[in-house]
Amino acid sequence: MSASELAARVADALAMGTESFQERAAEDAELLKSEVRDGTFDNTQAIVGLEVELYAVDDQTDALTRVPRHLLELVGFEKELGLHNAEMGTSPQPLNSYGLAAQEKELQANLAPAQDRLRAEGIRLVSDGMWTVPPTGETATDYLCGAVEYDGITLATNMSDAVRYHAMANSEYAPGMILDAPHVSVQAETVMPESLITSIQPHYQVAHAPDLPEYFRYALRVAGPLLAVGVNAPFFPPDLYDDAPDREILDDSYMENRIGVFETVLNSREHEPKVTFPPDFDTVEDAIDDVLADHTIVPMAIDAGQRFDDEFAHFRHKHGSYWRWVRPVFEGATRSAANARIEFRPLPAQPTIRDAISFQAVFGGLLKSLHSREHPVRSLDWETAKANFYAATRDGLAADMTWLTADGERTQRTDRIYSELFEYARDGLELAGLSTEEARRYIRPLRERVDRRTTPARWKFDIVSEQVDDNVPLTEAIWGMQSRYVREQEATLLNGSFVDWLDE
Repeated sequence: MSASELAARVADALAMGTESFQERAAEDAELLKSEVRDGTFDNTQAIVGLEVELYAVDDQTDALTRVPRHLLELVGFEKELGLHNAEMGTSPQPLNSYGLAAQEKELQANLAPAQDRLRAEGIRLVSDGMWTVPPTGETATDYLCGAVEYDGITLATNMSDAVRYHAMANSEYAPGMILDAPHVSVQAETVMPESLITSIQPHYQVAHAPDLPEYFRYALRVAGPLLAVGVNAPFFPPDLYDDAPDREILDDSYMENRIGVFETVLNSREHEPKVTFPPDFDTVEDAIDDVLADHTIVPMAIDAGQRFDDEFAHFRHKHGSYWRWVRPVFEGATRSAANARIEFRPLPAQPTIRDAISFQAVFGGLLKSLHSREHPVRSLDWETAKANFYAATRDGLAADMTWLTADGERTQRTDRIYSELFEYARDGLELAGLSTEEARRYIRPLRERVDRRTTPARWKFDIVSEQVDDNVPLTEAIWGMQSRYVREQEATLLNGSFVDWLDE
């Protein structure tokens, strides 16, 4: 698609008035509530799914690289924000032994041939929380901030040609489009800086849609502890840092910068934040109303399709920019496939497929067990759950977090928190039909991170810190660490785990 054609399509997408769009979305919301009350979104059992985002690097230099669109389609991956991004997702499966095994095999089955095909073009897909090496001959600033203007429409030069991505920067919503982190301050003209980050997103479909608020409450309480063990983005591309001493930059680093990137790039200075820690909901209708009340970025007319959930297409469009860190989802291609689920969005992309599946299994097991056992942590006040979440972004496993134990006692002891967390994850997986050994196999990669107090972010940080202490310039230290990350992942992505890196 030419730039002029893309600009015209963006202009068309922004032509519909917000008030008219909101009226249609409100009608959709009422229809959705009616369907929920009628049981359309109920399932016979818990269902899980997983989205995995990756970025592409040059197979020889480890520098970020663009993936030709025809190649991405050829290997069966979805386009994401940047030309370097790729996304794959699993088919929904029951939360049981066979379903989790199928999720892992599906990811392996899709990624293995994709890597082989792309390697023939000198490209490798990397699973990581944030890239740090820009394309050869470019700076990260140039790559992220490159933009052109056609007929008053601003287009990012390195962004996929999806209209909705480009429309964000041209709507009245006015996202921040900045990077604001310790020693990093960058202003862009588009939302392209968000393409720095990649994630995994476990999904949990509840069996009975009206119960979603209870499961959601537990999901918010485990968000901080799970993020703390999953952190994987401590560094920005070096040219984005201000002129400050290397040791000062390291001392002020967050263990998980992905959270801040998403919030500062996409939240508006003029409206309530869209990327944020969400509230608790008393009813499923409250969850639907919260999506409806969210500010619409691109109020475009939606053509009716053939899917069942196209009956509330304008509501679904609003939901597409309802960027809460944990969010309710109501979808279904057919009436029989309609589901109410929880999408868990805090986690950065992980070093291996097994690590990603471990998070999916632990998250699913926790929701099943905590809800079934009526665990007291549901009563942990929302403000504390939110504080845990943001403490995890700063300090990972070293964060001061508060948990409410099965005995109703408050604790901040890391070992106590995770001992109980993993025990309830195991219980939930066993309730779903897994054997004790099967459950422990899924939990083990995360338990060992806690036992060793080593997350992927800490692994990265320690390597860079040691190099800086030996007077290696920060840029060289970060890029050297990144090269080592890619090499370690090359040997373990499909069949290993991050803790394998620690035993070498």
